[in-house]
Amino acid sequence: MKINQIIRKKRKELSLTQEQVADFLGVSTPAVNKWEKGSTYPDITLLPALARLLKTDLNTLLCFQDDYTEVEIDHFVAEVDRTVREQGIEVAFQQAIDKIHEYPTCEKLIHSVVLYLEGALALYSVPDADLWRTKLEPYYNLLAASDIPEIRDTAMSMLISYARNRGDFSKAEELIRCLPPSVIDKEEQLAILYQRQGRYSEAGKIWEHRIFQGVIEIQTALINMLESALQEDREKDAAFFAEMYQTLTRQFCFPEWMSYNAELQLALAKKDSDRSRTVLEKMLPAMKKEWKAQDYALYRHTSGSGSTWLSKNLVKVIADELMNNEEYAFLHDWLKKEELTAQ
Repeated sequence: MKINQIIRKKRKELSLTQEQVADFLGVSTPAVNKWEKGSTYPDITLLPALARLLKTDLNTLLCFQDDYTEVEIDHFVAEVDRTVREQGIEVAFQQAIDKIHEYPTCEKLIHSVVLYLEGALALYSVPDADLWRTKLEPYYNLLAASDIPEIRDTAMSMLISYARNRGDFSKAEELIRCLPPSVIDKEEQLAILYQRQGRYSEAGKIWEHRIFQGVIEIQTALINMLESALQEDREKDAAFFAEMYQTLTRQFCFPEWMSYNAELQLALAKKDSDRSRTVLEKMLPAMKKEWKAQDYALYRHTSGSGSTWLSKNLVKVIADELMNNEEYAFLHDWLKKEELTAQ
């Protein structure tokens, strides 16, 4: 983040106007405006007073610590992942926070690191995960004020989820109502433009992403509709939603194991031991099968590797969750027999 961006960001965080900054420093409002646009810079004699006004230090204000590049961020996240697996979540958290303190204004670094740690808490079945999440929430609050829409929107989504999960529904609703309305679908406009220009590969990548995200959104809706139907004792509707989930997942070429998600949830909710075992006997082996999005015409332009590594890790996560939760005691003997938690 450059000095003009820092001045603007810190001023807004303190709810100061450009006029107030100008008055405090004895300069004109247009001068402050030019600083924030990056067309001119503050006189060196003003920097100490400006730093005090913005409640920051000169190192941060002058960007002595350059931002991490995206390649460096990717490498660091990979380092943190190795630390989680080899030394545990506590060491990894400290490693991540130390790096954030080293680059406190690099929003992309903070964004990538906290999202990785968020995922690691679930992927590695970390005990007392909610306690660790209290360490992440301040960073989401920081990122929620970002000028980068993707970072801001992700942070807001996580804050809404946190408030909802701890039962603070009024806070969750307040955050939801603060979300900016979307007037123009930029992604769609770009895809249409690329098609008109004959840039079919670029257009295809956008449309494929839209399909992928759209399926995930429908899956999420169906799972939530299934849960509501179960809570209202509408078993026929719940079974219909589970069937729709399976059909959708298979029709749109998602990994085979995902197609069993809703059916498993339905069987577990009904405490149907036989049905749960039958689904798990199909689902868990399927999680070890190789799946690459690029093998399917719907996702031909998708970048990245397959999901096998992730799904293999999820086998143990699912088995441990079932084994450690008394709600699923009806499956414990079978899980021990199959030795799934030891995989």
